[in-house]
Amino acid sequence: MVIIIKKGAEKAQVEHLKELLRSRNIDPQETKGALQTIIGCIGDVAHLDPGLIEALDVVESVQRIQEPYKAANRKFHPEDSVLECGGARLGGGNFSVIAGPCSVESEEQIVSIAKSVKAAGATMLRGGAFKPRTSPYAFQGLGKAGLDMLSSAKRETGLPIVTELMDFRDIELFNDVDVIQIGARNMQNFNLLKEVGAYTKKPILLKRGMSATLQELLMSAEYIMASGNPNVILCERGIRTFETALRNTLDLGVVTLLHRLSHLPVVIDPSHATGHAFMVDSMAVGATAVGADGLIIEVHNDPAHARCDGAQSQTPEMFAATMERVKKVREAVCSR
Repeated sequence: MVIIIKKGAEKAQVEHLKELLRSRNIDPQETKGALQTIIGCIGDVAHLDPGLIEALDVVESVQRIQEPYKAANRKFHPEDSVLECGGARLGGGNFSVIAGPCSVESEEQIVSIAKSVKAAGATMLRGGAFKPRTSPYAFQGLGKAGLDMLSSAKRETGLPIVTELMDFRDIELFNDVDVIQIGARNMQNFNLLKEVGAYTKKPILLKRGMSATLQELLMSAEYIMASGNPNVILCERGIRTFETALRNTLDLGVVTLLHRLSHLPVVIDPSHATGHAFMVDSMAVGATAVGADGLIIEVHNDPAHARCDGAQSQTPEMFAATMERVKKVREAVCSR
């Protein structure tokens, strides 16, 4: 349920309404936009009489939200959410590029890549310290040592860190991390989503599961938000289809649709979506053209010898060229 507040309503009236809702075990979430103020109702509103609420002098109208996701719904929060990510901003016209290697391999490697992607225009640094791998025999990441190396790169460059959390027991190791990634395989690990949502207000980069619908993605975001953290970034990284030529099938249509359904920022990952470094450039440009709020791109200084996902990793030179094209597209799109 969403309550539209009348223009010019006194603060005391709004507070009285919020107290009334709390007395009914409803959590009122107030959002002040440029044109109107709304109160989103989180909780079981089935017992709440809309007529009773609409009769209050402070209320202009009451709207039911039919979709199962509430906090992530644009009806609940009409204006785009703008997230602060360790100094970088994302959403609401703020475009951000996250770049770095699939996995952290050494301090020298991650610092070198961080410097090169920053010089090319990246605003955040990605790198895996804990790696979910299909094979139990594949490289699983450096763990805490990898996080320490990411922190060194952050000190050297000032770039905020984005890295994946797989197990909530490791959360205290993530104090220096600016954006916590929940990977595609954990998108529906609901206990992890609830624990992270309750523990931190740091932005959560939530990757779409390889077979997940958009409603399932939004419901996973809802788990985080309902637990107390409103700062969620939705990430499309390709889905599994019948096609085998690509690692996954990149669905750029989700950008437009998610922006219609939700106020949360939408980021595209062309690296995991295609699995081929030569395709990342065109898909990054396409994602930018359709209005994505950001990109997450894998960059490695020696892809042929990368310990993880070298085939989809751009070299620093390729990334710099992509950034130039993305910049031009952004200029064209924003000037329309």
